[in-house]
Amino acid sequence: MTKYPPFAVAVDLVVLTVREDELSVLLVRRGVPPYQDRWALPGGFVGFDEDLPDAAARELTEETGVPEPVGHLEQLGTYGEPKRDPRGRVVAVAYLALLPDLPVPVAGTDAAAADWFPVSRVADVGLAFDHGVILDDGLERARAKLEYTPLATAFCPPEFTIARLRAVYETVWGTRLDPRNFHRKVTSTPGFVESVGRVTEGDRGRPAQLYRRGTAELLHPPMLRPSTTDG
Repeated sequence: MTKYPPFAVAVDLVVLTVREDELSVLLVRRGVPPYQDRWALPGGFVGFDEDLPDAAARELTEETGVPEPVGHLEQLGTYGEPKRDPRGRVVAVAYLALLPDLPVPVAGTDAAAADWFPVSRVADVGLAFDHGVILDDGLERARAKLEYTPLATAFCPPEFTIARLRAVYETVWGTRLDPRNFHRKVTSTPGFVESVGRVTEGDRGRPAQLYRRGTAELLHPPMLRPSTTDG
């Protein structure tokens, strides 16, 4: 009889949103060992009869009280360094979620607390396990995907202004963009956004056109980060 080495499979989630003009990540403070009282990405073990995406959605709800993602959820990568978990051999499948701003989460099950952290502050708390590496990978994936997909709209409500969308790009990329050039690029890129035919009050009382995400899956041409075109 063939013997297979025992190991467990877990899911970890990099959940990003824009709150108060800052790119923020959802973290939980662990209520049980290992790394008790340390901040970590939400996640947990996959059930024997559970598919990976289902486990990711379940863990997000159980540990934080945040409902099933209303934005974008995709598999990020697999992390299997043999000593990444002191409990034994654990392979983690990480997911990236891009969500519009949500209320302060409520921790559940084995999490002592849950909160949104500005990405700029995460280094100060030091994440458990290898979650710092996973977060870095998730941040780079999100920044890159904003270049060639319309996923910046996942950070927005269903209807939004171009100024709101530009603020997402500026926050995620950490840079300033020329408003006129940005507006021209967004509205001239086929399938990026669609007008809803209504306006709202913009800055200083000026009406602003409302848009929703278009039908495109990829952007042609892409919205390149300023740093990729310097020099």
